[in-house]
Amino acid sequence: MVYEKKIVVIGGGTGTNTVLRGLKKYPLKLSAVVSMADDGGSTKILREEYGILPPGSVRPALIALADQEKTMAKLFNYRFSKGSLKNHSFGNLFLTALTEIYGDFQKAVEEAGQLLKIKGKVLPATFDNARLCALLENGQEIIGESNIDIPKHNGNLKIKQIYLKPECHANKRAEEAIVSADLIVIGPGDIYTSILPNFLVKGIVNAIKKSKAKKIYVCNLMTKFGETNGFKAQDFLRVIERYLGSRVDAVIFNTQKPSKRFLESYQKEGEFVAPPSLAWARRQKRKVIRENLLGSALYAKKNFTGKSKALIRHHPDKLARVILSLV
Repeated sequence: MVYEKKIVVIGGGTGTNTVLRGLKKYPLKLSAVVSMADDGGSTKILREEYGILPPGSVRPALIALADQEKTMAKLFNYRFSKGSLKNHSFGNLFLTALTEIYGDFQKAVEEAGQLLKIKGKVLPATFDNARLCALLENGQEIIGESNIDIPKHNGNLKIKQIYLKPECHANKRAEEAIVSADLIVIGPGDIYTSILPNFLVKGIVNAIKKSKAKKIYVCNLMTKFGETNGFKAQDFLRVIERYLGSRVDAVIFNTQKPSKRFLESYQKEGEFVAPPSLAWARRQKRKVIRENLLGSALYAKKNFTGKSKALIRHHPDKLARVILSLV
């Protein structure tokens, strides 16, 4: 058993949620550094109407660390289906209300954490307001995280580069947590819209390099249309290390293939399994872990687009055990 080790998880969305759900069951000092690039759906409306930072970015991490996770997940993820509140999630409105009350987004996140009795800290990567942009291989610029995440352009075009407009500076508490960590977990999650936006914030990459923590990357299970078309597992890592500017110490890959029924749901949207190359793994001069990390609870979910999709996810407990073996 590993006691009181400081673990920082960097990412956003459901990937970070999965990692935190598994790790919170152990006596650890957990911190989640989350991307603030989200600008779609309910978050987009609240950013435009209230001028607040994206509540949808921190909501999954708060839910994952909540004391009553299942109940809070149902409540905070509840999305209104009609009227003026249509497509808004309760969690986003809750965080918006706290921001209005305290006049400060950081204070709102802290108060939400106390009310939910979270087992750890949720730290926005930045408190600066910026838009995520992508430059495609044909020179086209895509502005907005949601437009990259759900492409209205030709999603077969490769992303050449991503950046923030304007530049952002890191949340000091996020920097401090990273520097003092014993282990830094990067991913899983959409590379260009959940993970890398953290690296684009000035100060985050320097904090990672400065930290003496072991750095590990959890590779995605599936490719993402419009972001990682045709990627193999090692391609995800290549992009991560390009923006990180250094090598990670260990890589975690899943080896179990999801059922055909769920794969078909992804394939209809141009998304496929990203298998790890055994030959590549054997050539690595670092720790490479290849295990069955597939979750058993696969289910359908409706997002703000109204579409239903089977979800292929890591198993929180399997993933937590592998991560802790690296501390």
